[in-house]
Amino acid sequence: MKLFVQIPCLNEEETLPLVLESIPKRIDGVDEIEILIIDDGSSDRTIEVAKSHGIRHFVHHTRNMGLARSFHDGIDYALRHGADIVVNTDGDNQYPQGRIADLVQPILRGEAEIVVADRQTAKIAHFSPFKKLMQRFGSWVVNKAAGTNVPDAPSGFRAYSKYSLLRINIVTQFSYTMETIIQAGNKRLAITSIPVETNAKTRESRLFRNIWQHMFQSGLAILRAYLMFKPYTVFGTIGLLLLIGGIIPFARYLVVLADRAPGGHLQSLLLGVTLLLGSLLSFVIGIVADLTRINRILQEDQLELQKRQAYDIAVRTFGQTLPSDGPGQAAA
Repeated sequence: MKLFVQIPCLNEEETLPLVLESIPKRIDGVDEIEILIIDDGSSDRTIEVAKSHGIRHFVHHTRNMGLARSFHDGIDYALRHGADIVVNTDGDNQYPQGRIADLVQPILRGEAEIVVADRQTAKIAHFSPFKKLMQRFGSWVVNKAAGTNVPDAPSGFRAYSKYSLLRINIVTQFSYTMETIIQAGNKRLAITSIPVETNAKTRESRLFRNIWQHMFQSGLAILRAYLMFKPYTVFGTIGLLLLIGGIIPFARYLVVLADRAPGGHLQSLLLGVTLLLGSLLSFVIGIVADLTRINRILQEDQLELQKRQAYDIAVRTFGQTLPSDGPGQAAA
């Protein structure tokens, strides 16, 4: 069993030693622990600091590519080097690396495919009341979209099984945290959480300029991910609302017309027809989007097969018993 701990870094020369020194050297049930540094365009001595601590696994970006791309490239590297479990932490020492052993236990026991650390944001002193409220609201929205129960959806301190990483595909360019939960929930991957206490704050977040940008970008990521899996719900709801809104003025026009009132109230007719056409268009878009969703599912099945072949992972076939890639995966 090989564990990769990946650390996305952007100019983390000051805090990286604290992270590296606190990562467990041994974990029960894990044979090998490897550390991967994802250098996302650092201009300081991050790489030199990592090498001085004996790190030999690196992914380099010549310019800043963002957290989502760093996560994607780190996962690709880890799987190509035989990772069975990948833990993602941060280079700013926000997370307690000593809890990595606890983070991977649900995967080792076969109880979950993904484990998300719950930072218990209500207890974090440097979070403002508004930020705490938005964190709870954001997690609630993600859980509604994913059908999950993750207390701290934005948390980046996570453990992923190899099987879950083969199933998940990152498409956002902002932050993968919300998207991966929505994907995992809709793909019926088992997700659980463990509570942790964060370390003292070392710097401001570099992911976003302010909380408003974070809320906007996160909202777009959630909406996009939800549309990927349930477009019929979104467009069906819009179409139904427009249908109800169109019937009311159209019915009013018919009543006025029956009473032969002067003026005819053509504005009601125009409004009703416009809303009804909008309703029809929404239903049509919903049907097309759902067909696109089905096509995407088939393409993702092919992509999973290609990943297995690229990472030299055994593919289960009928009549043949091969090792499972994740908890609860029996031979077909």
